[in-house]
Amino acid sequence: MNKKVLWGSTIVVILVFTASALLLSQFRSAEDTSGENRPPIPHSTIQSALKEKTYTSQAVIGAIGDVLLHNTVYEDAEEGGTYDFMPMFQDVETFLQSPDFMIANQESLPGGAHLGVSSYPAFNSPYEIVDALQKLGVDAVTTANNHTLDKGAKGALSAISHYEEIGMPYTGSFKNEEDRKDIRTFNVNGISFALLAYTYGTNGIPVPQGQDYLVNLIDLELMKSDIKKAKELGVDMVILAAHWGNEYERYPNDTQKMLARELTNAGVDLLIGHHPHVLQPIEKMTTEDGREAVVIYSLGNFLSGQEGELKNIGGIANITVQKVIDENGKRISFPEIGFQPTFVTQSRYENYRILPLNAAHQSGLVSFPEEEMVSHVMSNE
Repeated sequence: MNKKVLWGSTIVVILVFTASALLLSQFRSAEDTSGENRPPIPHSTIQSALKEKTYTSQAVIGAIGDVLLHNTVYEDAEEGGTYDFMPMFQDVETFLQSPDFMIANQESLPGGAHLGVSSYPAFNSPYEIVDALQKLGVDAVTTANNHTLDKGAKGALSAISHYEEIGMPYTGSFKNEEDRKDIRTFNVNGISFALLAYTYGTNGIPVPQGQDYLVNLIDLELMKSDIKKAKELGVDMVILAAHWGNEYERYPNDTQKMLARELTNAGVDLLIGHHPHVLQPIEKMTTEDGREAVVIYSLGNFLSGQEGELKNIGGIANITVQKVIDENGKRISFPEIGFQPTFVTQSRYENYRILPLNAAHQSGLVSFPEEEMVSHVMSNE
């Protein structure tokens, strides 16, 4: 009995060993890297492998035009010594909160009521306008414009102090040289970007000697240097706000076009324009190194006390940014550009409201239909 079991076990071991040897031989044959007898790998298999190594991320960057508070606007918001601007934005609040990152151009200096609020030609706005923008979903403000020095260095520094107090990122004016050198960078949905801002001038008000950091002026060499420094930080893209162009002109001038070409070739991916106080077109460009770039020449007024239909039409640009990393490297593209036109309405300089243009047109408040303004803005896209 024991011998039979032992003999049977021996046979089983021999069989298992033989089978294992055969399997190992086949496995090594399959692993043979000589390629002499190996069948080619199907193309579909290669494509699948490459797709697995592709990384894609997407974010929507929003931008609005000039926030320029004339006396009729801040007087309408005044309530017992404080200011409540929130009702003015209630009809467009959802549009402001929709993008992943929203940028606003705070044109009238928000130096605070303690310096004395004032209107054209030397603006000073209450702090509360910045508080409202933050509550509405604005993630950063650009502050380089022709009104930055309306209250001198004291006003500019007071505005910066409030930005920092409430945690509102700002760029374009700075508290000192170290602050100016600190390029603002952000990361949204895995897409990193730097935000820069510059203005053509300060309405003839000289920049105080030794305080050039108070406002970034348009200087092509300075801008290219800043763009280069931003790129060296390793960001995926550079966004630049330019206060430029001719007021009340609906199309960019030659200087704007020249700067747009120079700046995008230097590394700017998204250029946002302000100052004309009316809408100008959006243009998609191809740079000398083959990148896609988007230029928004002017977003008009988002909130102001100016009069005239075209001056009261502004809008919200929504730029979809896509980053793809694959075997060819990294690339940024703009698969979708959206624009929501808006209209500032009021009744006898009271009850200021920002409305979607379509709603304003249907109510008979403005003669320009939404389709016409969208067509104007998107004509070069």
